[in-house]
Amino acid sequence: MVKVVFPRSARECPVFPHMTPASQAAHPDSLAPHAEESHTHHTHAGLHAPSPGTTATLIHDLRELFKVRVTGMVVITGWAGFYLGSMQSGISSVQTGLLYTLVGIGLVSSGAGALNQALERTTDALMPRTADRPLPSGRISLSMGILAGLGALFLGAWWLLLHTNLLTVSLALLTAFTYVAVYTPLKRVTTLATFIGAFPGAMGPLLGWTAARGRIEWPAVALFAILFVWQFPHFMAIAWMYRDDYARAGIRMLPVAQPDGLSTVVEALFYAVLMIPVSLAPWKLGLAGPVYAVLATLLGLVYLAYTIRFTRILRTPDPKENRMIARDLMKVSVIYLPVLLTTLMLSATASH
Repeated sequence: MVKVVFPRSARECPVFPHMTPASQAAHPDSLAPHAEESHTHHTHAGLHAPSPGTTATLIHDLRELFKVRVTGMVVITGWAGFYLGSMQSGISSVQTGLLYTLVGIGLVSSGAGALNQALERTTDALMPRTADRPLPSGRISLSMGILAGLGALFLGAWWLLLHTNLLTVSLALLTAFTYVAVYTPLKRVTTLATFIGAFPGAMGPLLGWTAARGRIEWPAVALFAILFVWQFPHFMAIAWMYRDDYARAGIRMLPVAQPDGLSTVVEALFYAVLMIPVSLAPWKLGLAGPVYAVLATLLGLVYLAYTIRFTRILRTPDPKENRMIARDLMKVSVIYLPVLLTTLMLSATASH
């Protein structure tokens, strides 16, 4: 903390600004007791100001607690679902309902992220990548983290109930429950946690669709399937990059359970191949035109090419190069998804 102390010399910092140095000298007896009293009081008590960077640290901690980047991805996919659902209804998605839906989805996702970190605070403390998060580092207390998570979760659910429909609220709460109460504790038990976690991870566009349409339909299921399948090469790359961290924390990711990397590569390849026909489902269902089909195929082939390149981890002993290969796949996966969804949205605009 910064302590502000008045200096001893009145010339340095006048205690009585209406008195000139000459007048102060002319009245030393009247000034000295006040100066001594002021100096003594502030030396012991002090005027405290916030430490430099306190506000920035708090903002950073809240961003980490609510997993703003993950929530941002959920909101973007929710927007895609709402947009496509609105197009299916023949109405514009540029409406207040879109904003209301995204705010509600964002709040529910943020709350689930905070509760996830509350449950994982001990394992997060064991991994260098996550040890500085606000809960394991102690900058935010456990009770405050849980309170913030529950508050955001129930505020988001109430908001969705107020502005969307009961189906969307139910799906949002089911998503949060599966993520926090099922997926999170299973991460330390079985490698199947990744598969289970892919279900809540794929709910964004389905929530957006039901908010716009009020029901689950095959095009919405196709959007869900795209998100579901996309996650596996993405998470296999991340799991391989941080396998030592996960092993240290006792998290049963596939590269930890089977460290030779073969099963990690096979799973990533399987879903990267599956990604191509799954990404074409919206075209088959009439949600988008042939332009989307061509571009989706090309994008899928690029995603597959980088996943094939990912197999080099099996024969690359250099840890730095090994990590770089996995990082490249992770980066491509993060680019691939929004580009694919944007292509779908633009194609849907042209076809309706």
